[in-house]
Amino acid sequence: MSTVSSEVVARDLDEILGRDLPWRDLAGTTVLVTGASGMLPSYAVYTLLALNDRHDLGITVHGLVRNGDKARRLLADILDRPDFHLVVQDVSAPLELPGALDYVIHGASAARPALHAGQPVATIKANLLGTFNLLDLCVEKESRGFVLMSSAEVYGVQPEDTELIGEQSYGGFDILNPRACYAEGKRAAETICATYQAQYGITSRVVRFGHIYGPGMALDDGRVQADFAANVVAGKDIVLNSDGSGMRTYTYVADAIAGMFYALLRGDETAYNVADPAGMVAIRRLAELFTQVRPERGLELRFTNEADARAYSMAKKQGLDSARLAGLGWRPVVDLPTGLDRMVTHLESTLEG
Repeated sequence: MSTVSSEVVARDLDEILGRDLPWRDLAGTTVLVTGASGMLPSYAVYTLLALNDRHDLGITVHGLVRNGDKARRLLADILDRPDFHLVVQDVSAPLELPGALDYVIHGASAARPALHAGQPVATIKANLLGTFNLLDLCVEKESRGFVLMSSAEVYGVQPEDTELIGEQSYGGFDILNPRACYAEGKRAAETICATYQAQYGITSRVVRFGHIYGPGMALDDGRVQADFAANVVAGKDIVLNSDGSGMRTYTYVADAIAGMFYALLRGDETAYNVADPAGMVAIRRLAELFTQVRPERGLELRFTNEADARAYSMAKKQGLDSARLAGLGWRPVVDLPTGLDRMVTHLESTLEG
C-alpha cells in the first residue's frame, strides 16, 4: 500500500520505515504535527501514516496548518483518511484539541529567509507563543513527549576556524537586528522546552536541522538549494553572484526525518544535530551537482563576476557535528547526487501534474 502518490516520497518512506527503530512504541498514540504542510513536518506526518498502512499501529495524526487552502492542495493524498485530521489555525493562538495527546512535533515556523525580513513579528511569535501554547497543551493532556524542530541558526556567529559545530557551541547575535527573529525565536523555544521538562516533566527532544533539501521544498523558498532546483527544472543555467566558497552540510529530507525519529525513540539527550557529514560541500559544488542531475540539458554553472570563477577560496567551512545522533545508530543513506535527483524528479512530476 502506498501512503502517497509521489513515487519519490513513497520510496523515501520505505527507507525511513526500514530503519532499525522501536516503531511499535508509537502504537495507539495520538500525535500532533504543527506546520504539517511544510517540507519536514509533512514527512513526519507521512511517516506516521505509513506506519499505520504497513504495520497497523493505529496512530492518530493531527496536522496543524495556518493556510488551509495550501494544506489541502499539498496534503491532498491524505485528507480523506480516518486516521488524519487537519486543524487550521495559527499556532500562536491557544489550541484546543479533543481527546488524548501523546506527542507533539512542533514544526510550525517561518523558515524562509524572506519571511524573517518581511514578517519578523509572525516569525518570532510562531516560535515563542507557539511553543508555550503547545507545551501548555502537553501539560493539560499529560503527554509523553514533545519534539521541537529547531535549526542550526541557534548557534549564531562561530569562530572563523570552526568546521563542525557541536551541540554546546553557542555563538552570538545582534539581538537588535529584526532578522534575529528566527534564530532568537528558536533559541528561546529550546529554553521553553527545557523549562517545561524541568518543571512539568514533559520529555523534550530538540532536533537542530542543518541545510535540508528534497521533495516538499517550494521553488520560491529563497535558499540556494531551492533556487538551484528551480533552475534545473526550468532548464536554465545556474548563476552565482559570488565564488560560492561557503561550505555547509546538506542533508536529504528523508534522512533528516529519520534522524528526528531516532532522537524521539532512542534519544536520552535534549538536543541533537541532524546533518549528513558527507553532505559537507561548498555552494559552488552544490550548484555543479545540480547541473549534473539532468546532463542531457547541458546546463552550466556561470558567475556574474568572472574573477569568482577563477579565484575559488575554501574559507568559511562550517557544518553541524552529528556524532551524538550517530551514537544512537542513525546514518544518512541518501547521498547528495541521489538526493538532488530525487528532489528534481519530484518537482518535475508535481509540475507535470
